Order: sequence, then structure tokens, then C-alpha cells
Amino acid sequence: MTAVRVLLADDQRVVREGLETLLGLLPGIDVVGAASDGEEVIAMAARLRPDVILMDLGMPHRNGVEATRLLRERDPGVRVIVLTTYADDRSVVEALRAGARGFLTKDAGGEQITQAVQAVMRGDAAIDPAVQHHLVAAVAEGAGGSEWPPPAELPDGLTPREAEVIRLIAEGLSNTEIASRLVISEATVKSHVNHLFAKTGVRDRAQAVSYAYRHGLAAGT
Repeated sequence: MTAVRVLLADDQRVVREGLETLLGLLPGIDVVGAASDGEEVIAMAARLRPDVILMDLGMPHRNGVEATRLLRERDPGVRVIVLTTYADDRSVVEALRAGARGFLTKDAGGEQITQAVQAVMRGDAAIDPAVQHHLVAAVAEGAGGSEWPPPAELPDGLTPREAEVIRLIAEGLSNTEIASRLVISEATVKSHVNHLFAKTGVRDRAQAVSYAYRHGLAAGT
């Protein structure tokens, strides 16, 4: 069988080199590259066209969640497995929402990584049992009503993410605070704000707040 082409992304050199060595010993896996940050993994993925990307979360320039989201937007068929030290509820859910097909901690051994790669190649998900309880807890919390459901039809061609940004503006959050809440960069938030201002015709954040309430996009409306 043809080996699975794997691209690594981790900002720590010792981790990248260790993973390259480990994966190089595993049957059926061909490491085609190793990126050191979120921007580099996006560029390398476009050039190398890997079958699977093993993605760290805490990387400079673009974190793993944002890099995964952008990769999925550019290629919905991309297969990302998060491989990280972070195993909290928010990290798990944000990574999966961004489009990751798997989530492993860095305690995973070679056999577990191989099984995860094979699973996502089959179209299945691969969630480390050590983090499954975080996912269950997050789903249960969402079922309790803590998640904000956007309206079924958004006005003025707003995307779901733009609607989420304007909702947070209506809550009084700054771009920095929105970036932290959504686990994206401030530059991405600014881009969303510019787009939604252009679509809705508002000129400033005060008008955006009024718009959000008029159209049922603010929390509690």
C-alpha cells in the first residue's frame, strides 16, 4: 500500500525532530515535512499536499486552531490530527469545531498515532480516550443552553463567524477580547469586523451594537 504522507507542525524543534524520528520508524507513514509555526504549515500544506497533518495548538503567528480552520476553508478534504499538550475542554472543542479529525495528547505512542492516522484516512475520527471526557462535558454544557444559537437566516449576507463577532461587539468586547474568546488572531478579528461593517453599512462599533440588537444578533435577543 502507498505510504500516508504526513506533515508535522510544532514550534518546538526538539518535538519536531523527535516526531520525525518516531514516525520515520512506523510502517506506512512518510513524513514529507515539518513546520515550525501556523503560517509555515499552511504554506507547506499547499506545496506538499500531505494526506494528514499532525498539528500542535500553541504555535506562533497562527495557533493550531486558526491554522486548521484556514486549511479546512481552503481544502475541505484536509485531514488534521491535533497533537498537543493541551487537553482542556476549550482546546478540544475549538480544535474539532475548526475541522480537526483527531485529537491526541503528546503522551501518545507510535502505535496510537499510527491508528489515528489510519482512522482519519478511512474517514473516521480519532479522539484520544484521555480527552474524551472533555468533549462529553462540553457537549453536555452546550445541551444545557450555554451556546448562543445564531438565527436561522442571517441578514445582509453575514457569515456565521461574522454574526458571532458582531454579537461579541454588542457585549462590549474589544478586538483583543474577541480574539481570545474565539481563539483567533486579532488580525483575523479585524478582517471580520471590516467585512461585517461593509456588509451591514455601519460606520462604527456603536452602530454595530444597534444593528446587532435590531436584527436579533445580540445575546438575549
